[in-house]
Amino acid sequence: MYLACASVIPLPPQPDGVPWPTDEWPRGEPPAALAPLLDAMFDPDGDLTRAFAVVVVHRGRLVAERYADVIEHFDAPDEPITAATPLLSWSMAKSVLHALVGMLVEEDRLELQAPADVPTWRAPDDPRRRITLDDLLAMRDGLDFIEDYVDASRSDVIEMLFARGKDDVARFAADRALAAKPGERFNYSSGTTNVVSGIVARVVGPGRPYEEFLQSRLFDAIGMRSARATFDDAGTFIASSFVYCTAQDFVRFGTLYLRDGVWDGRRLLPEGWVDIARRLRSTDADTGNGYGSHWWVDADDVDGFGTFWASGYEGQSIMVVPGLDLVVVRLGKTEAARGPLLRQWRRDVRAVFAGVS
Repeated sequence: MYLACASVIPLPPQPDGVPWPTDEWPRGEPPAALAPLLDAMFDPDGDLTRAFAVVVVHRGRLVAERYADVIEHFDAPDEPITAATPLLSWSMAKSVLHALVGMLVEEDRLELQAPADVPTWRAPDDPRRRITLDDLLAMRDGLDFIEDYVDASRSDVIEMLFARGKDDVARFAADRALAAKPGERFNYSSGTTNVVSGIVARVVGPGRPYEEFLQSRLFDAIGMRSARATFDDAGTFIASSFVYCTAQDFVRFGTLYLRDGVWDGRRLLPEGWVDIARRLRSTDADTGNGYGSHWWVDADDVDGFGTFWASGYEGQSIMVVPGLDLVVVRLGKTEAARGPLLRQWRRDVRAVFAGVS
């Protein structure tokens, strides 16, 4: 059913005696060395701003959280950000879609190695009919899609989300021609994710059935009660970009993956599905970051912690660190040029918890 996975470090179970956070998070004390890193993240004159939220969970307990700044509204007063504020995922939503696909693969309603079920690719002479679901999840489909968030004149993602493609994002993305042979080239693409979301919509039903599947099978099951996903007019979850929920609920999602898809004794994701997500498949030439299956991966894993993370535009991240039993969510608005500073901050956080006995 799944690809054989290269060796990955084990995922830790929920510690004995620590309640699952379906309703509320059990609390713990942060290491003292974490405080300067939180201060640096929220320093309004520092290099990492703007930070909206950081939540840190270690060994199943919430040990630190901090909030700052405001949500800006054009037609209402600005809203101070608190623990109750739903915040935007941007591309972290891609990793949410990965969970839904796993559920359908487990039920034999989707198959990783089968040609992707996209109606416009079915003609015998269409080379895109060789693209598999696995190719799509690994961002190795070969589709010609430009992921540019600045230059609207050349950007497929801006056109898809906010212009010509916004009413049917999956159809817009599926209309891209091939630029490379399927399976050969890594090209990070929001269009690819929405092609996958369109496939899911055809399996579970677009619109309300899809919303109910996402809500009941994932969000409600792990207590993500604030979570809301955005759908387009065709009834497809815009899984490239749009989930809103609190920082604590994003940490719940990261914890599901840290716990190998198990929640409070119930397996929600098939065994081995998280390993597929975190198995290194590609390395991004621009950043050096690794990529697995709709999750980013520490390509060289120099610290040996097996880190993988969901990532979103402007510095959103859910960092999952199996070797430290750690999940860290950071939400905010940081320009891409400062991305290396955010990566270093995450490494520094890992170093703090590596020193905790």
